[in-house]
Amino acid sequence: MKLGILKTGRPPSPCIPVYGTYPDMFRHLLGEDAYAWRTYAVDEGELPASLMECDGYLVTGSSAGVYEDLPWIAPAEAFLRAARGKAALVGVCFGHQLMAQAFGGQVIQSPKGWGVGEHEYRVVRHEPWMDSDAPIRLPASHQDQVVSLPPGAQVYAASDFTPFAGLVWPEDRAMSLQPHPEFEPAYAIDLIEHRRDAVYPKDQADRAVASFAGPDDRARVGRWIANFLRRAT
Repeated sequence: MKLGILKTGRPPSPCIPVYGTYPDMFRHLLGEDAYAWRTYAVDEGELPASLMECDGYLVTGSSAGVYEDLPWIAPAEAFLRAARGKAALVGVCFGHQLMAQAFGGQVIQSPKGWGVGEHEYRVVRHEPWMDSDAPIRLPASHQDQVVSLPPGAQVYAASDFTPFAGLVWPEDRAMSLQPHPEFEPAYAIDLIEHRRDAVYPKDQADRAVASFAGPDDRARVGRWIANFLRRAT
């Protein structure tokens, strides 16, 4: 299977030599040898010339907001609409929001503020690519949220803070997720420290860092994504 990564952002520059780029993180999560990988720098104006270049596409996170007037966002949405139902689609964080907006939902900068640290999400809809309906615990790093569902979307993961944390389009070979299974805890903590005071107040940053003391479900959700891709292609 050929899997295209639609890169929509990059980690802070000091973190890249240690943890890699977002495409690097997804290749590590899903397996370097599991797919024939191709990366497209969507945030720099690059998109696949044809839907048929890859069997599926994965949209990464970004520091941008999907509602921002950036020149690459509208073309990326148009590509996702064209790919809907024709290629497997997976979106994470910004990718989750971009898919929702492209397919007719609404995304805003939430008045709830930042979600950061390890968050727990209820599984509210069982999908055949899941192992069980047990809750999932994953790194969160977002202030934007999907606040209205696109037509055809179903919620499969939710929390009180993020009611639309996981979406699936059962008829369209598409799924998305707000938290970050690709973030290793060390990177997530470094990202918090990079943003401490400038983005997060000290008490929120302290709580977020402390939340990584327990186990998470990164590997488990990575298997979900792999199972989904296998079924959708």
